[in-house]
Amino acid sequence: MRTLATDEIGKSYRGRRVVNGVSLRVEQGEVVGLLGPNGAGKTTTFYTIVGLIPPDTGRVLIDDEDITDVPMYLRARQFGISYLPQEASVFRKLTVEENILAVLEAQPISWHERRERMEKLIDQLGLEHIRLNRGYALSGGERRRVEIARALCINPTFIFGIGVLITDHNVRETLSVTDRAYIINVGRIFRQGTPEQLGGDPEVRRVYLGESFSLV
Repeated sequence: MRTLATDEIGKSYRGRRVVNGVSLRVEQGEVVGLLGPNGAGKTTTFYTIVGLIPPDTGRVLIDDEDITDVPMYLRARQFGISYLPQEASVFRKLTVEENILAVLEAQPISWHERRERMEKLIDQLGLEHIRLNRGYALSGGERRRVEIARALCINPTFIFGIGVLITDHNVRETLSVTDRAYIINVGRIFRQGTPEQLGGDPEVRRVYLGESFSLV
């Protein structure tokens, strides 16, 4: 089982420490959120993991192998670390099925293989009940899952049992699709846990979620 991890990574800009000793883990098969207030350091942390920027201190690891100095394109090719931007990438007028097939059609595989991969992705990401819904009718969380499915189409080695790390400003929608999440604040991991644990934590509500937050 593969594991993606950071070990005490840190990053400074113009003398200001924006990420300060962040350690996290994403196990194979998990969907993990990285959340926090604006300016907390979540985007910088995410960028160091995918290889967009180098950390000043600490390490990025795959199965305890140090990949901190591995460039972004090799992280994708050799280790299956792909980057899905926050901007929407779902075709609004296509169904969930059609959105996935649109990417698979660019792959040099047979029609039957495309259908098989599509079915496995739909099952893996819990999209069965919305497979015929069009993009414009999807909720934010549903749209995010379709985007993840589309991103996985290009790398079949990691379609099944993949670990997914999500950072997004849409807190409720992100928590709705994660197994657990990290809350980062002023450059440090402040809390971690399941969506239910974080939603019920008084300090997480005070610092980030707000007293009126609800998962439903």
